[in-house]
Amino acid sequence: MIKLGDYNTLKVVKRVDFGLYLDGGDDGEILLPSRYVPDGIAIGQQLEVFIYLDQDEKLVATTLRPIAKVGEFAWLECAWTNEYGAFLNWGLMKDLFCPFREQKQRMVKGQRYYVYILEDEKTHRLMATAKVERYQKKSGYELSLDFADELLHYLQEHDGYCELGDKSPAEDIAARFGVSKKVYKKAIGDLYRRRLITISDQGINLV
Repeated sequence: MIKLGDYNTLKVVKRVDFGLYLDGGDDGEILLPSRYVPDGIAIGQQLEVFIYLDQDEKLVATTLRPIAKVGEFAWLECAWTNEYGAFLNWGLMKDLFCPFREQKQRMVKGQRYYVYILEDEKTHRLMATAKVERYQKKSGYELSLDFADELLHYLQEHDGYCELGDKSPAEDIAARFGVSKKVYKKAIGDLYRRRLITISDQGINLV
């Protein structure tokens, strides 16, 4: 069975002018467009590909590696918006949709957001949600360590500064990062102990 939004190892079964067809089992043959076909690949060989849905909602394969896959968290940049929601750049030709109902605040083009990638249970389409708390099942300690790395990445992408400190309102922290104030403070403490940041009344700064 094909794992949508994930990596699959599939057999090459047919070559056509516009690419290769891979054996998707019960899901039928899946196209790997020409621009993603590796040199020297032959009929019958196995190939690891990422499977997602194209513009026509058909299964399609790529050898590109997205920033994250289904079941993972990532910082993604908003590429564009419309009346239905936002579309995030995750490293593939087709941007990842985040509907308004899954946004904590209206997403803005050019801004980065911490999201979780999943398959919508109703439509079976891939989507992102900024309401990440329901998917964070780790202990508080594990979560704070993971978030410390995410916060470090955020600082590196934002000129080494964040105005949110350990005394900032919990709702501001949740709106920005999707984590509790407790997790945020633990992450700050971890980065501070590692001498990666300084803390002041104005926020936190990379060393």
